[in-house]
Amino acid sequence: MKENSSAQLQRLLFVLNPISGDIDKTQLRATIEAYCAERGRQADFYQTTGEDDLARLRKLLAVDPPPDAAFAAGGDGTVSLVAEALAGSLVPLGVLPLGSGNGLAKDLGIPLQLEAALALTWQHAVRQLDTLRVGGRFVVHLADLGFNACVVKRFNEGNVRGPGAYVRIATQEYAGYKPATYRIETEHGSWEGPAFMLTIANANTFGSNVVINPNRELDDGQFEICLIEPFPGLAAPGLLYRLYSSTFDDSDYTRRLSCRRARIAVAGATEVLVQLDGEPYTLPCPVEISLEPRSLRVLVPPATAAQEQP
Repeated sequence: MKENSSAQLQRLLFVLNPISGDIDKTQLRATIEAYCAERGRQADFYQTTGEDDLARLRKLLAVDPPPDAAFAAGGDGTVSLVAEALAGSLVPLGVLPLGSGNGLAKDLGIPLQLEAALALTWQHAVRQLDTLRVGGRFVVHLADLGFNACVVKRFNEGNVRGPGAYVRIATQEYAGYKPATYRIETEHGSWEGPAFMLTIANANTFGSNVVINPNRELDDGQFEICLIEPFPGLAAPGLLYRLYSSTFDDSDYTRRLSCRRARIAVAGATEVLVQLDGEPYTLPCPVEISLEPRSLRVLVPPATAAQEQP
């Protein structure tokens, strides 16, 4: 049965990231407060600082009774932070997509306009999503090694946000990028070889609208390792077309491995750069990945809910 009663979400926690995306947030809190007040909601707020945010959020959520929902107002990194604080609990995650990419919101059909996303406080369904642990760290959407991880690291080090900055950095990185050699072990077998980029996909789409893992769901009990093998420059336009047209599997330079657990080693490396839900990290190598099935409850528009929740 879908949860869509306006009486069910009365006490709401909004987690605000003041620096996500390229969006002016000076009036964000006032807008949320006014929206909730008009509909009889209690709105509490936490603003991220980059210091001990996860521990502080868990403390806020540990009150009795806890909030009826916690909304992440920011990009994929903010969403991942709030999702980790909520994982394993009965408190659902809401998403106000205010980042540069908003990949998870796009995959779940959550509106990208603020007031339309706020409508989830009023009418919604609850969907239970799988989550991942990658090198011991939480992931709800996408992680990767290789080319995109390098781009994300440079993007996060810069002062300019938005898709234009990402494209500029990606173009610069492509010219001198050298693929690494990987060994992947899963419960179904192993693969070894060079890869331009290797994505650990719990979902489908990057915030850039690249469809790296078409026709898979965030609650199907498995994840995919999506490989782009080294390709000649003349093949780049065709490969880009495949990535933007949901035909990933039709390229000669791509492959996908479905699994519930995996280990990824990088030849000659004891640590490796990865991006996890839009944030760069350096992890010990090899990297262990495991699935935590249906461990996160998320508010989605009723029409997009793939599962009805009792």
